[in-house]
Amino acid sequence: MDPDTRNRRETTAPFSPFLPTLPAPTSRQDVPAPEPQAAPLDERGVVVFCTLAILSHMALTGGRVTVSLGALAQGASSFTVGVLMALFALVPMLLSVHTGRWVDHIGARRPLRIGVGLLIVGSLLPFVVPRTQVLFLSSCLTGIGCMVCQIAVQNVMGIHATPDRRILNFSRLSLSLSISGFGGPLVAGLSIDHLGVRWAFGVLLLCQLGALGLLLRQQHRLPRAAGNTRPASREQVSDLLASPTLRRVLVATALLSGAWDLNSFMVPIFGASIGLSATTIGVILSAFAVATFVIRMLLPWIQRRLAPWTLLRTAMFTASAVYVLYPFFRDVPILIMLAFLLGLALGSGQPSLLALLHAHAPPGRAAEALGLRMATINGGQFVLPLAFGSLSALAGLGLPFWTVAACLLAGGIFNRSPKRPVATRRGEAN
Repeated sequence: MDPDTRNRRETTAPFSPFLPTLPAPTSRQDVPAPEPQAAPLDERGVVVFCTLAILSHMALTGGRVTVSLGALAQGASSFTVGVLMALFALVPMLLSVHTGRWVDHIGARRPLRIGVGLLIVGSLLPFVVPRTQVLFLSSCLTGIGCMVCQIAVQNVMGIHATPDRRILNFSRLSLSLSISGFGGPLVAGLSIDHLGVRWAFGVLLLCQLGALGLLLRQQHRLPRAAGNTRPASREQVSDLLASPTLRRVLVATALLSGAWDLNSFMVPIFGASIGLSATTIGVILSAFAVATFVIRMLLPWIQRRLAPWTLLRTAMFTASAVYVLYPFFRDVPILIMLAFLLGLALGSGQPSLLALLHAHAPPGRAAEALGLRMATINGGQFVLPLAFGSLSALAGLGLPFWTVAACLLAGGIFNRSPKRPVATRRGEAN
């Protein structure tokens, strides 16, 4: 064998079995990096991340109750309590887009660890040092930690699922958040009544330690990195807003989130103004919460028959009609019925919005889109109570209800489903 032939064989032989599968040298240069490839979440994986979402969200929902009552017990003014409540939403609003971009680039493993760590510190500090000044730091850390965990979990539930499974994952995730939305304040209230404010923070701390233990045991389900090599300096929020479909999703998010905040803020005020007892107001709010739980259990079945955009518009029209009628009634059974109908409408929106965000986000930027959505929600939670209070003081309690009703009606009329290829629409509807 001549030397040239031998050299050619020695050079190519070790790699020859792989040559047919190698891509062209320039095939990856202009293509966005793919999202992390991991096995789709099985049923156990969905349960694990739903449990993480419940525990992390309980730190927020229970923390709001414990921080506010703890501050009042220490002699803080109502203004101080308002600032503490605002900090739960204000700081996450400023950081959520950057957090989503961070999750896109490094994956969900490290953000989840850091998020749970922040929640642990947020509950530990007021347990160790029960002073009002510490509560300001606790509010910030708890809000940021919950935001990081929620974005990471939502991203995992979306990118590790086929389109037909994605809506089911988000329905279960929303159902889990309904549980934590009910369980967090209940656990906090019972702990305060029977153990005191300080030990209520200790109970919330135990929940977060449980979340950390679960995360460490199940972290093998998460990829180490997202594999996104696109320079972060080139990423701009305006790129996301340039997409007409994503703009529609964000408008729907703002409208439905604002409608949700109106119920939480104005219904107690309206009930007190017509002479209802605290227990009766609680029953009305509970009817809303029960309805959100019921609709999220039925949502996978509904989604097989209604496209996401159709469901969102139906939710807007229904909520608009409820808010038009709400100020005209004083009978408790009717108010309970309206609250239940409102819960059915608003409870159906979150899973559809999450699925649409994942379907229409640019490649490798799903978590950033989730962060933008969360910034919209937190911004509303910070601004809208002030706006609702001003409107009601200016022109009576009916004006906030009718203002939101008009916005929802306009959103339902103009926020039509974008024209998409038939095959794509069919895939999303499933």
